[in-house]
Amino acid sequence: MAQAAPRLATYADLAAVPPHLVAEIVDGTLETHPRPRPMHASLSVSLGAELQMPFGRGRGGPGGWVFMAEPELHLGPHVVVPDLAGWRRERMPTEPEDAFITTPPDWACEILSPSTFRLDRGPKRRIYAEAGIGHLWLLDPDQRTLEGFALTGGRWLLLGTVVGGEPVSLAPFDAVSFPFDDLFPFADPATPET
Repeated sequence: MAQAAPRLATYADLAAVPPHLVAEIVDGTLETHPRPRPMHASLSVSLGAELQMPFGRGRGGPGGWVFMAEPELHLGPHVVVPDLAGWRRERMPTEPEDAFITTPPDWACEILSPSTFRLDRGPKRRIYAEAGIGHLWLLDPDQRTLEGFALTGGRWLLLGTVVGGEPVSLAPFDAVSFPFDDLFPFADPATPET
């Protein structure tokens, strides 16, 4: 006897998720996880602020980018929510009218957490590659590392890994660098990074 095909999650399933959870549809499965913990949220704001002035506004940098925190992206059958995303202004010249975005970003950043690590390092990386997103950053607060990847020939190429005490200078935002340690506002400046 043939087994029934598994039911694929729908947007109605996603919309029914309580607001205290983040919901995504990955490979037909509804994935939910808790809202980010305070360190995660703080890192997102700090990184966005570092990029916004030089790359979004063109103050001290080249400008030409539009940034969003936690945009809902509809990439084919998948609905994903990166922590941060950026579009070159020529690819997003006007504000989208819908609550979701179908234009893949040029850059996405995931801030890893215990509840999202498996998705961020696994299926979401593949989905971002399939959508043609040119750059991906993975920020790991527990390991205090930032990895920058470029999509090359449909595969992710690791451009570099930044650790404490180093400047962040990773494509596509390598025109202006900033201290990696500045992303961690709760770090004790008297305690050396290990």
